[in-house]
Amino acid sequence: MHPVRKTSPEGVEYRDLNGNDRMDPFEDPRLSVEQRVEDLLPRLSLEEKVGLMFQTVIEAGADGTVLEGPGAISKSATSDVVLRKHLTHFNVHALDDARMAARWHNALQTIAEQSPHGIPVTISTDPRHAFIENAGTSFAAKSFSQWPEPLGLAALRDPELVREFGDIARQEYCAVGIRAALHPTLDLATEPRWARQSGTFGQDPDLVSELAVAYLQGFQQESLGQGSVACTSKHFPGGGPQKDGEDAHFPYGREQVYPGGRFADHLKPFPPIIAAGTAAIMPYYGMPIALEIHGEKIEEVGFGYNKQIVTGLLRGALGYDGVVVTDWELVNDNHVGDQVLPARAWGVEHLSPAARMELIIEAGADQFGGEECVELLLDLVTQGRVTEARIDESARRLLTVKFRLGLFDDPFVDEDMAAETLGRKDFRAAGYAAQARSVTVLVNRASESASGSSVLPLTKGLRVYAENVSPEAVAALGVAVARPEDAEVALVRLPAPFEPRSDLFLESWFHQGSLDFPPGLVARLARIAAQCPLVVDVVLDRPAVVTPLLPLASALVGSYGTNDEALVDALTGVIPPEGRLPFDLPRSMEQVRRHGEDVPGYDDPLFAFGHGLSIISTV
Repeated sequence: MHPVRKTSPEGVEYRDLNGNDRMDPFEDPRLSVEQRVEDLLPRLSLEEKVGLMFQTVIEAGADGTVLEGPGAISKSATSDVVLRKHLTHFNVHALDDARMAARWHNALQTIAEQSPHGIPVTISTDPRHAFIENAGTSFAAKSFSQWPEPLGLAALRDPELVREFGDIARQEYCAVGIRAALHPTLDLATEPRWARQSGTFGQDPDLVSELAVAYLQGFQQESLGQGSVACTSKHFPGGGPQKDGEDAHFPYGREQVYPGGRFADHLKPFPPIIAAGTAAIMPYYGMPIALEIHGEKIEEVGFGYNKQIVTGLLRGALGYDGVVVTDWELVNDNHVGDQVLPARAWGVEHLSPAARMELIIEAGADQFGGEECVELLLDLVTQGRVTEARIDESARRLLTVKFRLGLFDDPFVDEDMAAETLGRKDFRAAGYAAQARSVTVLVNRASESASGSSVLPLTKGLRVYAENVSPEAVAALGVAVARPEDAEVALVRLPAPFEPRSDLFLESWFHQGSLDFPPGLVARLARIAAQCPLVVDVVLDRPAVVTPLLPLASALVGSYGTNDEALVDALTGVIPPEGRLPFDLPRSMEQVRRHGEDVPGYDDPLFAFGHGLSIISTV
């Protein structure tokens, strides 16, 4: 699909976005981004400028149509939120096949053309190239190429691979009109119980910094422009040190603590990502407890409300002048079905939604994530509590990104190209290889066979007892048997332990709580290990306490987003596993509870950051 163009008297093709039958400076593709922004901004009504400052969830309708009513999570009809509320930034959730996604995107841009100045829509997404399905943080790959979670990329310690991933993801995003990424996540995985570690690059600030810059370069390319994806780096100033590991999405997880005095470690990845040109930065929900920076006590309110952090530290000390978008739903409670998720107004719960919004603007944010309550901001301007000049400041930053991405000149995508690009064979092959390579071998004991060689690599053609492994993957390894006593090897995949919760909206998707395997599971695995060599893979979305598995497993590996077939390829050495731990594995939950939430690693871990064995002899 191509936009309708006109030709100016000078022979320049342009889009007549405001319908006045002449090429205004903001429509002139020859002019600089700055010139176009400065021409457009005074033309906009207050309502249009306010609309720019909101980014909310949007859902696609069936067969590529727009959804003209509330969705499962989205609140409003598409045409209402675009044409009446003037929103032009949306966070898309579920997408089906490539053609449907491209068709829906084009239909949405066609609606946006009907707005007074035809401001194109910017579509953003949480990560959608790996395995974890969590409407609050990420989506499984489906039609996109599938890769390990970021932790798995970190396990490979390869900036060039991370840059390649970013470039492939960029191409797939752009093919369906997604031009903004609500990632990378720069948080440090220092608190083992925290639910969001899978989306990080691990515990080490230097590795996180190196890989985050490579990731950004893959998505944004040399500079933000046509064909690139604008990244929102998060969560400023580091969202990892959650008290007791509880996540700040929820009221019981609102506190961030620094008992080890390691705030500087968590801040460390942000200056390099700012220098690399990140398009946006997102503060986290958490409220800092007893935090001092250079002797200044930091107010105990959520980071999105915190002027010392957003204006003082980010804009002032670090010199960042790009877009700041808040994390989702700091202003209003979210009611979905019969569940509720209170506004993440940590430290300012007592304030009204309007007062919260005023405080967020005063702190220095440009855009409200997960909100569409434009009337609150319009009222604040009417009451003189927020100036139109302050609105202009944020609108200018937001428009600049749209112009840099080339959306004003052509926001549409081609359905055929989308179908050819998403999940392209070479993209899938690269992701599959990364899945296998990222597997981390923790233990590989000698077998009791005559050769006395290590259990890994596994030989194909064995009789295999398997749990949580697909029949196709077992068949690639050997012959499936129903009982351990009939097997030559047992292969068991286990999720890292967590405590299921389901009271609040989103809570059931977050893996939180204890990292201990239940004793019944350990006893059952012991019975299997008594019959044949036991190979265990633990999916490390968090650093599980694997101590009770050590006496039982002939081989123990960790993975971070690896499908069953790729795991078999790793265990057999077809694609040799190269992963090294991106975080320490603790010895016990008691060690975890004694550990400072902000401190990377332990003095005496069970397995240390960087541990990983080779199963292929180099002799």
